[in-house]
Amino acid sequence: MSYFYREYHDGPDPLAPPYDVRAALDEMGDAVLSGSTPLDALRDLLRRGLPGAPGRRGLEDLLRQVRRRRRELRDGTRLDGTLERARALLDKAIGQERAELQRESEGSAEAGEALDDTRFREAMLDTLPSDTARAVQELAGYDWRSAAARQTFEELRDLLRREVLDSRFRGMREALADPDPAAMERVRQMMSDLNDMLDRDARGEHTQDDFDQFMQKYGDMYPENPRNLEELVDQLARRAAAAQRLLASLTPEQREELAGLINHTLEQAGLAEQMSRLGEALHARRPDLAWGAPERVSGERPMEMGDAVTALQELADLGDLESALRQDYPGARLDDIDEEAVRRALGRSAVDDLESLRQVERELEAQGYLRRNRGKLELTPKAVRRLGETALRRVFSSLESGRRGDHDQRDAGTAGEPTGSTRQWRFGDEQPIDVVRTVVNGVRRGGGAPVALSVDDFEVVETERRSAAAVCLLVDLSYSMALRGTWAAAKQTALALQALVASKFPQDAVQIIGFSNYARVLRPDELAGLEWDMVQGTNLHHALLIAGRHLDRHPDFEPVVLVVTDGEPTAHLMRNGAPRFEWPPSQETLTLTLAEVDKMTRRRATLNVFMLAADDRLRDFVNEVARRNGGRVFSASADRLGEYVVSDFLRARRTR
Repeated sequence: MSYFYREYHDGPDPLAPPYDVRAALDEMGDAVLSGSTPLDALRDLLRRGLPGAPGRRGLEDLLRQVRRRRRELRDGTRLDGTLERARALLDKAIGQERAELQRESEGSAEAGEALDDTRFREAMLDTLPSDTARAVQELAGYDWRSAAARQTFEELRDLLRREVLDSRFRGMREALADPDPAAMERVRQMMSDLNDMLDRDARGEHTQDDFDQFMQKYGDMYPENPRNLEELVDQLARRAAAAQRLLASLTPEQREELAGLINHTLEQAGLAEQMSRLGEALHARRPDLAWGAPERVSGERPMEMGDAVTALQELADLGDLESALRQDYPGARLDDIDEEAVRRALGRSAVDDLESLRQVERELEAQGYLRRNRGKLELTPKAVRRLGETALRRVFSSLESGRRGDHDQRDAGTAGEPTGSTRQWRFGDEQPIDVVRTVVNGVRRGGGAPVALSVDDFEVVETERRSAAAVCLLVDLSYSMALRGTWAAAKQTALALQALVASKFPQDAVQIIGFSNYARVLRPDELAGLEWDMVQGTNLHHALLIAGRHLDRHPDFEPVVLVVTDGEPTAHLMRNGAPRFEWPPSQETLTLTLAEVDKMTRRRATLNVFMLAADDRLRDFVNEVARRNGGRVFSASADRLGEYVVSDFLRARRTR
């Protein structure tokens, strides 16, 4: 086997360990458990960057770089550099011509010769328009007496020709560096072929071979090296739009003067008609670009026209990139961000950072933690289980160390102590595998090593039956929970209890019921993304009705009922099924709710109530519940609610 090594230049670190998306989910979990939606939590994660991935930037870091670059372009440059330089060259040429005419005038006077021609030329120079474009037009056919002035004026015309074409075709400045007239003729032929190719494409006759032949002939004029006609059109259209924005960004006087220079230059070069055809075609293909929108640039360093157009093109790209990086529009995804725009603006390392963020977003979906349902991002049951485990770890981390053994148990199942016997494994069994008996069965069946196990070889350890419980957690979803800042704690508590029952007491039947004006059963997979109800009413009466039906479906289970609320009942369910809200609570609401409490007592179900507020009416109500039912009342702060609920549940299970 042969190995080849070369120097590492750029790109992702090939030795970097793969990123664990579970860490990203845990980061999202903190936000979700605090009340954020899964979509907002994912966006916050992508904005901050990946935890445990040093050197990898988030969208906020990339945004800061984009904004800094925009400020540099806006505050450090001026757009009228070509106009300023053209004026300087024109003034220089006129000054050189005046000096030559002065020498001729003095020589003619000494020789007694006629001064009419010299004075006519001086008068013509004196009456030149102040507008640079019109002055250049009038001097186009002027027969310069000064060789130096003629050379300066040709330098001016070359400058305008290069800058005007460079403003439309990036890199044309270098292509026209050769003063050979054949170079200009080649530009004319290129534009003619380009317009013909665009016309054929509009008729549906263009092929990739046509484009390849065009690039083979004129590829040196396109340093961005487009791969097809669409890429070429995009590059030319963005540059043409930037050239229009350049004119729109100048003062009216500057705009008129520069536009005149551009038109005169194109006419002199024989390109006016071809450039007009190209501009119309590009505008028709990309009307979405900001054609003619002014850009505020207030720097001190003047830029020539081609460079100014490049700067405005970059500003437009940076503006689009900033909008994409903000991800603040409906349905935003990282795939919307143009990788080439990131590369142009921020370099290769930023592309690697973006790809890392995309990889996390893709892997969260690919590994089954996130899913999109009708455009809405949702957590899957797999993700909810992990978030429940996170919430449960958070609860137990706040308990004293002596209680941790009650939870950190790896062999939890539906049964108790082993009986000493084994039996064949059946689908759904959660008892521990008897490894020795399983391997022995494989050896007996296969006759030797290596041992190939089949399903029939597995045996499990029989254990004593453990009592099961029917658990009901009633969680207040009313708007007051959000106003008091207790909703996030209630949701974390529900997730933690769900995870605890699933991991340590899988034989238990747990039901979580949310209640506001109505009550409803909450599925485990909707707990994490659950939001409070912006309605009036705390219908504990309806919640107890649903909890009672759950207990009645499990008559042999030990009943466990836990209530989390921040207010006394203010609504009840009427006979026609509609809720009735009254504030202050009506006697009918209190009577019907306490009647359901009495039914719970007859079911031998103890109600433990966790108060998240301390107003007198709530205290009087829960004290009456405790008197009738024999349950306990906890006045828990939001940050310790999960600890109180989980500890009380474990105490009840240990007692039974």
